[in-house]
Amino acid sequence: MIQSMTGYGKAVLTYGEKKINVEVKSLNSKTMDLSTRIAPLYREKEMEIRQMLTRKLVRGKVDFSIWIEKDEVADAATINAALVDNYYHQIRDIAAKTGIPEPQDWFYTLLRMPDVTTRVEAVVLEPEEWAVACQAIDAAVGALIDFRHQEGAALERKFNEKIDNIERLLASIEPFEKARVQKIREQIVKGLEQLPEASYDKNRLEQELIYYIEKLDISEEKQRLTNHLKYFRETMAENQANGKKLGFIAQEMGREINTTGSKSNQAEMQNIVVKMKDELEQIKEQVLNAL
Repeated sequence: MIQSMTGYGKAVLTYGEKKINVEVKSLNSKTMDLSTRIAPLYREKEMEIRQMLTRKLVRGKVDFSIWIEKDEVADAATINAALVDNYYHQIRDIAAKTGIPEPQDWFYTLLRMPDVTTRVEAVVLEPEEWAVACQAIDAAVGALIDFRHQEGAALERKFNEKIDNIERLLASIEPFEKARVQKIREQIVKGLEQLPEASYDKNRLEQELIYYIEKLDISEEKQRLTNHLKYFRETMAENQANGKKLGFIAQEMGREINTTGSKSNQAEMQNIVVKMKDELEQIKEQVLNAL
C-alpha cells in the first residue's frame, strides 16, 4: 500500500512530575532530511533518536521535537533559609555600625540577595525516564505513520482514477488508428493521380505504402503503455516504500505517450494524446508525495 510522505504525530507521556512531549512532522523530500530539537537532558541520546526515526520513517523532510514540561510546584525555586538568616544578621550588624537605616521591606531585600533562591536541575538521565521518552517517541512516530497511511490511501484512489482515464483514452484511439491507414492510402493515390502524365509502379507503391504505414504504427507503444499501467497498479499494491519506483514507471509511461503523439498524424488522435498527457502530469505531481 502507498504511504504519503506528509504526516504529523504527537505524544505526551508522564514521568514523575514531568510531561514528556514529542512532536514529529514530515513533508516530501527526495531523501531523508531530518532536523531535531531536543531538550538538553536528552541530547546525549540524539544519535539513538536519529536512528529510530530514520529506520521507521525511511524518507521525507522530517522535523522532530522533544521537550519537557514540569509541574509548577516541582519547578519552584528553593529558598535557602540558612543563607537568608545569614544575610539578615549581616545587614543588621552593618546598619548598627554605620547608622544606615534597616530596610523597610526585609523580604524584598533578602530575596534579592545572591544565591538565596536556587533551582535544582536534573543533570543525569535516568534509564527509567529514557524508557518513557522512547515510548513517547514510538507513539508519536506511530501516529505520524498512521497519518501517512491515510494520506497514501487518498493518493492511491487518485492514481487509480488517473490510470483508468488513461486506459479509457488509449482504447478510444483504436477507431481513428484503423481509419487513418485507409485515409493515408487514399490521399497518396489521389495526389499521384492529380499529377499530369504521372506513371508509377503499383506494386512498388504498395511496398512504399506498407513501409510508410509501419513507421506510423503505434501498436508497440500501446502495448508497452498498457504494460506500464498494469505495473504501476501492481507496484502500488506492494507493502513497501515505492514512491521512487512509481516515479520511474510514470516516466516510462510518458515516453510511450510522447511517441504515440509523434506518430499520430490525425487531429483526433493528437487530441486524445494531449488528454493522456494531462492525466499523466497529474500522476507525476502527486507521485512526488509518495513514500
